[in-house]
Amino acid sequence: MIRAIAVDMDGTFLDSNKQFDEARFETIFKKLKKHNIQFIAASGNQYAKLKSIFGVRDMFFISENGAVIYNGNKLYNYRSFNRQDFQDVVDYLNSDHKMDELIICGVKSAYILKSTQATFKEDAHFYYHQLEEIDSLQHLPEDDYVKIAFNINRDTHPHLDDELERAFKDTIKLVSSGHDSIDVIMPNMTKGQALRRLLTEWGMSSTELMAFGDANNDKDMLELAQFSYVMENSNDASLFELASGVAPSNDKQGVLTTIEEVVLSNI
Repeated sequence: MIRAIAVDMDGTFLDSNKQFDEARFETIFKKLKKHNIQFIAASGNQYAKLKSIFGVRDMFFISENGAVIYNGNKLYNYRSFNRQDFQDVVDYLNSDHKMDELIICGVKSAYILKSTQATFKEDAHFYYHQLEEIDSLQHLPEDDYVKIAFNINRDTHPHLDDELERAFKDTIKLVSSGHDSIDVIMPNMTKGQALRRLLTEWGMSSTELMAFGDANNDKDMLELAQFSYVMENSNDASLFELASGVAPSNDKQGVLTTIEEVVLSNI
């Protein structure tokens, strides 16, 4: 029996226009709540962004690729980097490799440099609704830091991800949400790890979990869930090998269709 459903956002729950069928979801969500089935948004996005999508709702939000968990609008728990380890990675990217277009993610807010271009700022504000512009990445505000997000320019930094992993092999893990979009996170701090914590606290097992994803940072979440679905629009061939099923594409509202057909039709 399925007792919890975890869904990735971009490329999975949201369509190509970053939208979803709100009326249809509302009907589904009410039925899930009636039968005590947990609905969990599991994303690399910031909690403030997820809240802007779903509003104030009685559900769980796994944000920042598993580092920060909210129960409704209340901070449930989080795990953050050792501050010096985190600063060393920031300095490696910003000072050593001259990368300015970094999004530095804390529990309180995300941060970008004031000096970055307007197009980068616009993109950052779209994904990070709680965002501050700061003067320097060497003097970060007081916060607990959970992630660094950036895009690799393969023309200027063709092997940066490999070099970064070698330089900090004991303190970081790299995951991708698609193409050359990279998140620097803590080892063992992923969507799957966050789900394991929640399942343990709820007295559930992975055999009662359904999960949906489309990218590399969804891999361990799909490995965990017995009812795992890769989206047909995914470009990651490895996910099709490990998932137990394929859901219709995000542009066909595949998550909602699968929940209706597999979960709601049997309760």
